Amino acid sequence: MGSELRVYRRRIRSVNATKKITKAMELIAASRIVKAQQRVADSTPYAEAITRAVSAVASFSNVDHPLTGSVPATEAGDEEGPPRAALLLLTSDRGLAGAYSSNAIKEGERLSGLLRDHNKHVVPFVVGRKGVGFYRFRSREMAGEWTGFSESPSYSDAKEVADAVIEAFLTPNSEGGVDEIHIVYTQFVSMVSQRTVTRRLLPLEIEETDEEPEGGAFPLYEFEPSAEAVLDALLPRYIESRVYNALLQAAASELAARRRAMKSATDNATELIKDYTRKANAARQAEITQEISEIVGGAEALASATAGSE
Repeated sequence: MGSELRVYRRRIRSVNATKKITKAMELIAASRIVKAQQRVADSTPYAEAITRAVSAVASFSNVDHPLTGSVPATEAGDEEGPPRAALLLLTSDRGLAGAYSSNAIKEGERLSGLLRDHNKHVVPFVVGRKGVGFYRFRSREMAGEWTGFSESPSYSDAKEVADAVIEAFLTPNSEGGVDEIHIVYTQFVSMVSQRTVTRRLLPLEIEETDEEPEGGAFPLYEFEPSAEAVLDALLPRYIESRVYNALLQAAASELAARRRAMKSATDNATELIKDYTRKANAARQAEITQEISEIVGGAEALASATAGSE
């Protein structure tokens, strides 16, 4: 019975040590979320503004440009091979964040299957060790991979990623370039809600509609020196801002998911400690009862032996 009690006490010490770690990680994630939320709030207006500017130029210029997908295939160099689509997947560098990375990877796999169903060749660009490990384990080639900044991305990190996908987009299909750019990331909605989303960054879709665009009517621009030159200048800024905002959204979502996962782990550890404590108390009580029974039995046996000798 003593060995059973020692086992429970050892388990309680082990779970207590784990609980301290998960509680510390929960507090660290909670302290970082505020800053991550602020960075998302600061970057979102700029990303939306430059998107509106690009949309306005593309809508009112009537110019053939790769940005809008209006260049004929023979001019764009896409006459050889099937269309190629770049998939930019944003995952985390570390685990202990619940289903954060797995949800992003599942969405990326779903999008890849959808693109293949449309006879498009998928070219993956992956951010985060979890996504890179997923592709390496399955021996899949990646056109680009980046790690080490998923929790706190900088604009230089976003520019490095954006430059790679822009270069692929501007490279002709026959030379290994891509015709589309899609991004999969986790959007931060609130502390308890994050959702995995898919966006097509390029080419832009121009639709004829009588409805007013979201955010109001587009301003009327005058293009200097030309609309095509303006689009050439806006292209890298547009992609950089959208990638940077997506990285910030993913970082905030990762921290929120980790805080929630660590809180759940801490609560589970607390319940486990209570359960082990009850079992240890029961084992201790059984041990005491057995010792008392042995003492009483021994006393009765001694009394019987003494009475018999008399």
